Amino acid sequence: MRILVWHVHGSWTTAFVQGRHDYLLPVVPDRGPDGRGRARTWDWPASAVEVAPEALRDADVDVVVLQRPEELELVERWTGRRPGRDLPAVYVEHDAPRAGAADSRHPLADQREVPVAHVTAFNRLYWDCGQAPTTLVEHGVVDPGYRFTGESASLAALVNEPVRRWRVAGTDVLLRVAEQVPVHLYGMGVESLADRLTVFEDLPQAAVHDALGAHRAYLHPYRWTSLGLSLIEAMMAGLPVLALPATAAPEAVPPSAGVLSSDPDVLVAAARRWLADPQEARERGLAAREHALAAFGVERFLADWDRLLAAVVERGGVDRLTGVVA
Repeated sequence: MRILVWHVHGSWTTAFVQGRHDYLLPVVPDRGPDGRGRARTWDWPASAVEVAPEALRDADVDVVVLQRPEELELVERWTGRRPGRDLPAVYVEHDAPRAGAADSRHPLADQREVPVAHVTAFNRLYWDCGQAPTTLVEHGVVDPGYRFTGESASLAALVNEPVRRWRVAGTDVLLRVAEQVPVHLYGMGVESLADRLTVFEDLPQAAVHDALGAHRAYLHPYRWTSLGLSLIEAMMAGLPVLALPATAAPEAVPPSAGVLSSDPDVLVAAARRWLADPQEARERGLAAREHALAAFGVERFLADWDRLLAAVVERGGVDRLTGVVA
């Protein structure tokens, strides 16, 4: 297939473009949100090609994978075809609903032409998608390989824009933990916290996994998020996990792989134990890697997407998308 898809979330798109299709990535002159084109810091195959908006009207496109409401209008303006009517389409909902989560109405809730594919069962349960067909395709992550050394008796955390996203990202929880055990913070916009913990900003993607693997465990302080791909990547890299039991985290992290608690003091106690006992940390991390590979392997992810795209392209297939993609 020839799939039109925007580069919105780098880690998710990295897994998505590993498939057997051709991927058309819109690119605009300033590489802004309407068209970032190919990633600069991830390794993408040659089948992921950039395409200018003016070339899309004559492009051979089999299906469009939407990720933001505004892309509905962009597709119609750039291709002359209406998603879900003139052009098969599916909408990926990456995020959990925000304020009033249980009552949040999805932007595509009032139509039936474009199915909504959720990335977690939690998201699917909480979004009110109205009459829109829904399905579930859980995340897939390209295996970074086993990276754990645990040589640094410290925790790693990866949070982008931790000040702007203070409570959502659990930055206050992060700082509370960092008052009692060493925490190294990676991500964008972290420099403003440099007076309170060790920070690393804008590491190249290729260096992130090695950097995380040097730490004894991974801290995921988010109060409210979908399912952070950094959490899955850390597990695949072989790090045990400390996290809040929020949104999809309890289903993603089994007890063998880490500790989940709403009490930061419980997380600190586990961190201290692992900092003092690198062997336990290693064993927990191996369990985390085993689970993440089984649950979030890219092969399963791509196979699920192949089945979903085939159903969307097939006439009448959308009406059958009422169950989990198996």
